[in-house]
Amino acid sequence: MQRLILTYGLIAGVVVSIQLFLIATLFRDNPPTGPLGMAIGYLTMLIALSAVFVAIKRRRDHDLGGAIKFWPAFGLGVAISAVAGLLYVLTWEAVLAINGADYVETMMAAEVERQRAAGAGATELAALQTQMEGFRAMYANPLIRLPITFSEIFPVGLLVSLVSAALLRNPRFMPLRRES
Repeated sequence: MQRLILTYGLIAGVVVSIQLFLIATLFRDNPPTGPLGMAIGYLTMLIALSAVFVAIKRRRDHDLGGAIKFWPAFGLGVAISAVAGLLYVLTWEAVLAINGADYVETMMAAEVERQRAAGAGATELAALQTQMEGFRAMYANPLIRLPITFSEIFPVGLLVSLVSAALLRNPRFMPLRRES
């Protein structure tokens, strides 16, 4: 089972990490912020974490004879999500090391500009700037930054694990078709 967790966790982690690395390096000077950036990021996480579904189905069909209980399936999904999350965190740290600490500043400036373009007033922009300065100071601490980064992907993994375990505990849902 450890091999299954590592294999599918690394698959999910590599998929999401490639997207993260490419977006962060290709758009270094103009990172996608706001709804578009979030949509791209979370859609990629969802696609990458579909490996959880595949792994649970594989475990059910090939290792357990076509039946799996909810909690073992959910646990498998959580473990795979944790491996993917750790790889995601390591990739983000590599992005910060390559792009430098100014990458966070660039993202913050882009968000302020996005709010300005959306019609935010001077008072709102000043409040946003103050909030961003506090975040930057907090984010400089790796003991805070690492869990924040992990918390971006892990809840998606929990959700995919929950749905996958709930669906695949039913042996009639997508049964393995054996060729005669």
